[in-house]
Amino acid sequence: MTIEQKVEEVLVKVRPYIQRDGGDIELLRVEDGVVYVKMHGACVGCFALDDTISLGVEELLFEEVEGIKGVIVVDEE
Repeated sequence: MTIEQKVEEVLVKVRPYIQRDGGDIELLRVEDGVVYVKMHGACVGCFALDDTISLGVEELLFEEVEGIKGVIVVDEE
């Protein structure tokens, strides 16, 4: 399984929580251990986005996918 597939598996776990609040998360790519994602819906411009990424998505990725160094939210791709 590739690192991208492992990351996508983690995102599948957190996606329902993000969607419950009217948003969504999309994996764009993984480069050198950094996960690049794009947020959609209510997540765009949300005051809690930083916490969602750092305390939710990033922590889970650190625990479940070896070699992940961080998550960056990309505004446009």
